[in-house]
Amino acid sequence: MLLNLAQWLQTLSPDWGFLRIFQYITFRAVMAALTSLLIGLIAGPMVIRRLTALKIGQPIRGYGMETHMAKSGTPTMGGVLILLSIAVSTLLWFDITNRFVWIVLIVTLGFGAIGWVDDWRKVVNKDPEGMRSREKYFWQSVIGLLAALCLVFSISESSNMRVFDLFVNWVISGFDVNLPPTAGLMVPFFKEVSYPLGVFGFMILTYLVIVGSSNAVNLTDGLDGLAIMPVVMVGSALGVFAYVTGSSVYAKYLFLPYIPGTGELLIFCAAMAGAGLAFLWFNTHPAQVFMGDVGALALGGALGTIAVIVRQEIVLAIMGGIFVVEALSVMAQVSYFKYTKKKYGEGRRILKMAPLHHHFEKSGWKETQVVVRFWIITMLLCLVGLSTLKLR
Repeated sequence: MLLNLAQWLQTLSPDWGFLRIFQYITFRAVMAALTSLLIGLIAGPMVIRRLTALKIGQPIRGYGMETHMAKSGTPTMGGVLILLSIAVSTLLWFDITNRFVWIVLIVTLGFGAIGWVDDWRKVVNKDPEGMRSREKYFWQSVIGLLAALCLVFSISESSNMRVFDLFVNWVISGFDVNLPPTAGLMVPFFKEVSYPLGVFGFMILTYLVIVGSSNAVNLTDGLDGLAIMPVVMVGSALGVFAYVTGSSVYAKYLFLPYIPGTGELLIFCAAMAGAGLAFLWFNTHPAQVFMGDVGALALGGALGTIAVIVRQEIVLAIMGGIFVVEALSVMAQVSYFKYTKKKYGEGRRILKMAPLHHHFEKSGWKETQVVVRFWIITMLLCLVGLSTLKLR
C-alpha cells in the first residue's frame, strides 16, 4: 500500500523523488519485519488481558502430560495477535498488485479461521478436542484445493490477466495444457533437474504440501515456544528463496526457476518473522499466552503455500524437518497402536507419548531442553536448505 502511494506521489512532483527507496524489496522487507514486531509487542499485553477477561483459557487433555496441568487456564488463541501483525504489516508494505502475496495472505487467514473455530469450541464448549477431525480436514481441503487451482496457473503466467485466460484455455481444451518447467517438481542439489507434474499432479502436490505443513506445525505446537521459533527460521529461509526466485539475475546464476513477482513474498516472510518474534516474547517459558490452532494452522499453511510458489517443496521438508518428524511420530504411534490392538487385543506404543516432544519429556528432558534443542536442529536444517542455493 505504501509502495503504491509512494509511486503516486512521485508522479505528482519531482520533490518526492526520495520515495524511490520504497521500490527496493529489501528496504520494505526490513520495515515489514519492524512493523509487525512493534505491533506484536505493543498489542500483546492488551490481547492477553482481553483473552484473560473473556476467560479464553487453554483446556488440558486428561491424558496429557502431568506437568502441563499447571498450564490449564493460560490464555489461548494468541495466534490472533500473530495474524493481526502479519496482515497489517504486509498490507502496508507489499505491492498490492502482486497476486502471490494475496494468495498466501488469503490461505493464511483462511486456515486461521478454521483454527479460530476449533479454539472457540474448545473454550466455549469446554471440549479439549475442539473441532472434529473430519470437519477440520474438510475445510482445510477446500482451502488447499482452491489455492492449488490458483497457483498452478499463477506460476505458469507472469501477467495477472493471463492467469484467467490460461485457466479458461485449460477447461476448453478438455483439461489438457502443457505447463512450463517452472511448474515441475524441483530437485535440490542438482542443476536444472525437475519432474513435470501436469495440472492435476501439481494440484495434488500443492494440496498435500499446504494441508500437510499446516497440520504438522499444529502438532508441533505443544510446548512453550516450540513451534513459533522454527516457523520464524523456516519462513525467513523461504523468504531468501522467494527473493532469489523473483530476480532474473540471481535465479539464472543459481540455476533456480525465475518466477516474476515472487520476490514480493519476502515482505510476507519478513512480517511473519517479526510477528513470530513478538509472539515469542510472551510465549517463552512459562508462557503468558498460547498460539492455539488459530495460529498454528495458519502459519503452517503459509509456509506450505510459499514453498509451493518458490518451487521448494522438498527443501521445505528438509528445513521443516522438526515439523515432519513430529507429524510422522503421531502417524506411526496411532497406526501401530491400532495394528497391535487388532492383532493382540491390546494396543501397544512405539513412543512413550506422541507427538515426539512429549516422548522426550517422558524420557526425562525438561521442557526448555526439548524446545531449545529442537530450535538448534531447525537452525541446522535451515542452513542445509539454504546450501541448496549454491550446492548444485
